[in-house]
Amino acid sequence: MSNEADRKSKFYSCSCFLTDNFFLEDFRLHVRFVSEQQFRLDYQPLLKRLGCITEQQFGDVLSKISQEVDRRRRLCEASAERSAAIKSTYQPLHPHVYHLQESYLNAEFKQIVEFCRSGAACEAGLLGLLEEAGAPRVYRLPVFERKFCQELVEELEHFELSSAPKGRPNTMNNYGILLNELGFDDGFITPLRELYLQPLASLLYPDCGGRCLDSHKAFVVKYALKEDLDLSYHYDNAEVTLNVSLGKEFSDGNLFFGDMRQVPLSETECTEVEHRVTEGLLHRGQHMHGALPISRGQRWNLIVWMRASQERNKLCPMCNRRPSLVEGGGFAEGFTKA
Repeated sequence: MSNEADRKSKFYSCSCFLTDNFFLEDFRLHVRFVSEQQFRLDYQPLLKRLGCITEQQFGDVLSKISQEVDRRRRLCEASAERSAAIKSTYQPLHPHVYHLQESYLNAEFKQIVEFCRSGAACEAGLLGLLEEAGAPRVYRLPVFERKFCQELVEELEHFELSSAPKGRPNTMNNYGILLNELGFDDGFITPLRELYLQPLASLLYPDCGGRCLDSHKAFVVKYALKEDLDLSYHYDNAEVTLNVSLGKEFSDGNLFFGDMRQVPLSETECTEVEHRVTEGLLHRGQHMHGALPISRGQRWNLIVWMRASQERNKLCPMCNRRPSLVEGGGFAEGFTKA
């Protein structure tokens, strides 16, 4: 059952969401935009070195940022409209997958979580049960049963083929599904976070909000030939992230991890981490990472960005400043006024 305190909380976004941390895919660059004058001073020389040479090219960059600002301003309203339309028109293929059941979860995963809930729970004991994935504090663990993964992907494919409106996860993923709009939050993602992921994060990541996760953003991303093939080097708007490979059949497309976002890229060595269907990778949201191109098939991944308002209320992870709050719908960006 959901934590009652979570349900009574009012969540907000940071106003910097409208102006900070735009990702320019063409240049693989995170930028901040407050005004054209500020943007020119801060980024025009760098963009020229990256190939944005003419004024027309620079104008195209400004136009894309302006469109993204408009999209973000309408985000909550547009999401609510899509959710209502989906609820009234879409007929699920597998209605049962919208509600978390113990039978969906891998037996080893349940044993690990049970240890975390026990009186003997400690970090050292938990680490003895987990596989470190090769990058610091990135852990691999079995999460779901294969049959559930297959049915969830079938449900998502069925939704993609429907006429229902679809919002995409973010500007870096053009193919994917926002699970809150499809109706997964209350019955599936919230209990998954509260009952299973919170005990793990409490022991593994107490230094970055793992003990006080109180909201999330969950979505599915899809990689396929002639669609999204890879994902640029980035960090997440999260304190803790779970990334589960759902399938289908695919080749290549490994994740790669660098260092925390505060460490310059020039001082970073990256480590590749293989995706295995049904298994999840748990890591700190501010750990820089990306996805290499797939070479065959389709890869579907469930991503859960878990957020701790106690941490982000002090410092916005995306702009590195004390957040200035604006109202948002649902879990918004995970800030509270408490």
